[in-house]
Amino acid sequence: MASPVQALSIVDAVATDLRDRLFNGALGSDALLTESEVASSYGVARPTAKAAIERLVSEGLLVRGKHKTARVPAMGSEDVRDLYFSRMVIEGEVVRRLAEQRNVPPGLQEANAELLRFGGSSDIGVVEPIMRFHMQLVHALGSPRIDRLFGMLMSDMRLCMGQMHTRRLLRALVIADEHDRILEEIAAGNAETAAAALIEHLTQAQNRLVLVLEDDLAEPDSAGHAS
Repeated sequence: MASPVQALSIVDAVATDLRDRLFNGALGSDALLTESEVASSYGVARPTAKAAIERLVSEGLLVRGKHKTARVPAMGSEDVRDLYFSRMVIEGEVVRRLAEQRNVPPGLQEANAELLRFGGSSDIGVVEPIMRFHMQLVHALGSPRIDRLFGMLMSDMRLCMGQMHTRRLLRALVIADEHDRILEEIAAGNAETAAAALIEHLTQAQNRLVLVLEDDLAEPDSAGHAS
């Protein structure tokens, strides 16, 4: 017998598609989303478009001032550093505790195996197993409050991943190898070494994106000046 299918409202459907476009980088930093454009693109009424946009504003995926057009927040180098710093604080402690218990949840190995199947590809599909690996890593700690806190960070992280994808910085084989090292240290019960491997993994990802973002800012304009 087929499982029950939950019908999405029109607002849900539009918000879901816009969210997907944000996460895959189709809507880049500072892109504007007007109610009229969204209504026209999806063939929906303007109040429906407004509700979908407000849904994403409430999730922090769009920003909108009073009487202003919604836009995709620009994530600069300091935002990236702060995001990764926050992740290191949480995930570093999680990895220490898991290693003390030699607790390697099966879901982590499955997510990494899926990532390996992408080989050398930089397809947007690599984002899902990467995200799942880290979400399940934190979930294994068994704290609902930390899960909720980390979930908020990972919404920002999906926007960050969109930027990394468009710049072809998501290297599936490299990331999978770094994940494997973390899992090996957890399985061996090496708490500090596991945490160090996790910190190194996140630091390298952070530095790759920060370097590109800062290079973008340093590019000279047509007059030869720094933009």
